[in-house]
Amino acid sequence: MTQSVKKLLIANRGEIALRVVRTAKEMGISTVAVYAEQDRNSRYVDMADEAYLLSGDTYKDTYLNEDLLIDILHRSGANAVHPGYGFLSEVPSFAQKVEDAGAIWVGPHHTALVDLGDKITARRVALRAKVPPVPGISEPVTDVRTLLDFAHTHGYPIMMKRTDGGGGHGITVVHDDEELRRFYTNHDALQGGDLDEYFIEKFVDKARHVETQSGRDSHGNFTVYSTRDCSLQRRNQKLVEEAPAPFLTEEVVSTLEEYSRRLFTTVDYVGLGTCEFMVTPNGKVYFLEVNPRLQVEHTVSEEVSGLDLVREQLVIASGGELTHAPEPRGHSFELRITSEDPATNLTPGSGTLEKIQWPAGPGVRIDTGVEQGDTISPKFDSMMGKVIITAQNRLDAVARVRRVLDELVIEGVPTPISLYKEIFRNDDFTAEHGHPFSVTTKWLERTYLNREPNSARAGQPASLGAAIAGAPGAAADAADKTKSETFVIEMNDRRVKLTVPLDIVENLTGSARARNAKRPTQPLRGAGLHNVDSSAAKVNDGAKSGIIASPMQAVVTRINVSEGQQVAKGDLLVVLESMKMENYVYAPAAGEVKKIFVSPADGVEAGDTLVTLDVTGGKQQEGGKND
Repeated sequence: MTQSVKKLLIANRGEIALRVVRTAKEMGISTVAVYAEQDRNSRYVDMADEAYLLSGDTYKDTYLNEDLLIDILHRSGANAVHPGYGFLSEVPSFAQKVEDAGAIWVGPHHTALVDLGDKITARRVALRAKVPPVPGISEPVTDVRTLLDFAHTHGYPIMMKRTDGGGGHGITVVHDDEELRRFYTNHDALQGGDLDEYFIEKFVDKARHVETQSGRDSHGNFTVYSTRDCSLQRRNQKLVEEAPAPFLTEEVVSTLEEYSRRLFTTVDYVGLGTCEFMVTPNGKVYFLEVNPRLQVEHTVSEEVSGLDLVREQLVIASGGELTHAPEPRGHSFELRITSEDPATNLTPGSGTLEKIQWPAGPGVRIDTGVEQGDTISPKFDSMMGKVIITAQNRLDAVARVRRVLDELVIEGVPTPISLYKEIFRNDDFTAEHGHPFSVTTKWLERTYLNREPNSARAGQPASLGAAIAGAPGAAADAADKTKSETFVIEMNDRRVKLTVPLDIVENLTGSARARNAKRPTQPLRGAGLHNVDSSAAKVNDGAKSGIIASPMQAVVTRINVSEGQQVAKGDLLVVLESMKMENYVYAPAAGEVKKIFVSPADGVEAGDTLVTLDVTGGKQQEGGKND
């Protein structure tokens, strides 16, 4: 029995909520928005037909509050729920509550979410579907002998992956027996660790991340709206996506589509979703996972298919038939505009959006949920918006991206715009001038960033970001040195721009601007969840003081040491999560762990003490070592 979507509750916020409201309006569907207090004046709230306040100061109390959202579903009279992406979009319990309430869940049935939500069960689904996953063991591993046997059989490096990981979380790359034994010791379940939440896979190096935007309806119809390449990643999270995936043979594309069909059919998947794969240079295709929801990068598939994928979701959820995708037209790139600083290994930043100047012109689409005057908090997702650029072919799209990046201006927070300018002039990526496309999932980090934090060996800080984590004072110093002021001047009647470091301006002028006086901005709409504490004071270098402080506002996800433990320089001490990114705090010097001030799930502010080390004892220990 089919049921039409007549009134839609959007259980999300920001850019994706606005995206869904717009399509629903075009389809004549009434919309119900939900908002926390800091989102009261957001555009998606204003555009919805109705809106309900989610009282509370945290995401757990607001956008992750299943019972409160179900209560609003009943109060509003909505007969359908669109979860967007993130938040509750992949949570089976919430999907089941919506279904039990007699409403339409705009997504796959909760049983499919169970089958695909855990990475181990997803591997088992792939095996049933006769789709080869990356070589690994499809069950939690509880003894070190099994881990070593697998590593010796398949060779290093290998990956230890959390079963509930997502967005690059919970992945540790291991290079040798010593690192594997250390991982086992740090996570041993018998010692209160979380080893039983990990499984092992072979690390597939020099491979591309390619995915299919797929759809299947209740009538059994299946289509691939487009392929996408998402190989431009940092910390296992995507930064730039494009459609269709370029430079694939017809055979590989056919394999991707057939594997996707098998996966959807095996779990009786009804709705839109993404099947993710690794593609090796010799054309071997390995299954990674299925994302059972709309994804951030769905925009590029829309651009090359000419279809509204939110409309497709709503039609399928109402029991209708999907639109079979036409052949892709043109080429499209999506650039994620995040508050991350390329000068510090894309470390997340925060602040006030003092100026935003989005690009325009043919082939340009902007999806965003922020406005000038908003504040960006390090507690949550760093993405402020997406710029989507489309042209008739890939080379023309590359040229258009370059023009767009010259128009794009964001001030007040760091962004990867300067990095994008370099990437889109690198022949390895653009494949211009007869140069072959040679981008794999680690290309960005190897070319423009230092080594990934969790792949560093002991004694070698993995990246500038990781080194800063061990010495918070250095982070602020590095940031200060990168600040500058740009002036428009005339020289011989010619208009030119002059960019001068702020410390030089201060020495020359002593002006209020040079003393870091704030520019006039719109009133801040970012209290509550977007509150930013910018008053954290610098602390001494941890290598000298032994005080290891948090470099940012974050949540503690893992403590890798215990009090009284001897550590070497470069050993991992604490793992933090900020803006959905894992950040690694390493020992800046050898020593003994004196005291641990935090526990997993604790929230910390920039400058809060995490661990203290007795570095004096460490220096004595180092002196006796034979290096």
